[in-house]
Amino acid sequence: MRIGLYPGTFDPITNGHIDIIRRACSLVDRLVIGVAINRDKGPLFNLEERVAMIRSEVASIAASTGTEIVAHPFENLLIDCARDVGANVIIRGLRAVADFEYEFQMVGMNRSLDNSIETVFLMADAKNQAIASKLVKEICRLNGDVSKFVPTSVKSALESRLRG
Repeated sequence: MRIGLYPGTFDPITNGHIDIIRRACSLVDRLVIGVAINRDKGPLFNLEERVAMIRSEVASIAASTGTEIVAHPFENLLIDCARDVGANVIIRGLRAVADFEYEFQMVGMNRSLDNSIETVFLMADAKNQAIASKLVKEICRLNGDVSKFVPTSVKSALESRLRG
C-alpha cells in the first residue's frame, strides 16, 4: 500500500491545500493529513477545530477518489511522524521559488534522518499559487472577501472567529 503524508498547520485549510490533497490522491492509496501542533505559531483555530475542518473538506475527495484520507495530529519530527503512520512518501505543495528553497533544505535534513522516505513536490495550481493561510486570515480580519481562497464552511468559521 502506498501511504503518503501531507503535513502542515492547516490554520485554516485553504483551496490550495485542497488542490494538493486532491492531486495527491492519484499518487497514494492512503493519504494522511499531518496536522502540526505548533504552539510557537499560535494558531487561530485549535487542533480539534483544524482537524474537524479537514475531515469535513476531504470527505467528498475520499469518496470520489477511493483514497483513504485521515487527519493525524503530530508534534514530533516530520520524519518520525512519517514513520509512525507508515508513510513511504511525504507530499509537499509548492507555490513559489521561495517555498522551494525552504523545502529543498527540509528534504536534505529529512533524507539524512531517514533516506527511505521520499518527498514529492506538487506545484499549486496557478489559481492557488498566491494563497497562504496567513494572508487569508489577514484579509478576513480586515473585512475582505476570502471566498476565492477557502471553502464556504471555512469562510464562515473565519468570519465568526475574526469578526464575531
